[in-house]
Amino acid sequence: MPLLPGAEPFRHEGGEVGVLVCHGFTGSPQSVRPWAEYLAGRGLTVSLPLLPGHGTRWQDMQVTGWQDWYAEVDRELRALRERCAEVFVCGLSMGGTLALRLAAEHPAGVRGLVLVNPGNKLHGPAARTLPVTRHLVRTAKGIASDIAKPGSPEIGYDRVPLHAAHSLRRLFQVVDAQLPRVTQPLLLMHSPEDHVVPPVDSARILGRVSSRDVTERLLERSYHVATLDYDADFVFEETYAFIGRLAPSAAERAGKEGTAASG
Repeated sequence: MPLLPGAEPFRHEGGEVGVLVCHGFTGSPQSVRPWAEYLAGRGLTVSLPLLPGHGTRWQDMQVTGWQDWYAEVDRELRALRERCAEVFVCGLSMGGTLALRLAAEHPAGVRGLVLVNPGNKLHGPAARTLPVTRHLVRTAKGIASDIAKPGSPEIGYDRVPLHAAHSLRRLFQVVDAQLPRVTQPLLLMHSPEDHVVPPVDSARILGRVSSRDVTERLLERSYHVATLDYDADFVFEETYAFIGRLAPSAAERAGKEGTAASG
């Protein structure tokens, strides 16, 4: 099945500091590609994979589950660790949930986490009935393009396959139980007005992780897909500052490249 235009994965070979960027549920690399490109432009090695079942049509996602999505980012993390001295993981929405599981499963392999509007739970009565309704109804209304900024659409499915949503619910449960095992430095940025993931999810994550180095930032002007919204530049700059603080070699490399370019 052909990929939707713009849904292609992105990779960039840079320095010894690597970054894995994870997109969200029913979305594609397009929603976080500017984030990945910003970091690549500053000399970092960046990997932004396309999760299985995404970026084509919702029917393809119907036959995948959270184990498939996690296996993809786990492979990418292992590949980055083979060629980078330190690796950071960034994620939007479900991508943030996958990042948290990576951190719990690879305590020595993830140097730090940057999460934007990460998911922790499916809310509402419809979520509780998913084990039954997924066998009766194939899809629900899509969740893509929750963006305040006009003219900045997200490439994602217009329908949510309910078998996949049921699997997402299970992923949230699995990762919630693992949150106390997350000890890495954490930068969490979230939108007070988010029509996909409520702020209570970020609050629960912050309250349950064991990380001591924690920074919280509010994205006051953006909705859920903040990486394509008014606060996108702020997200990118804060991410790079966070990485530069924990891995000074990343900032040093970018400074040398900037000097060479201007000389």
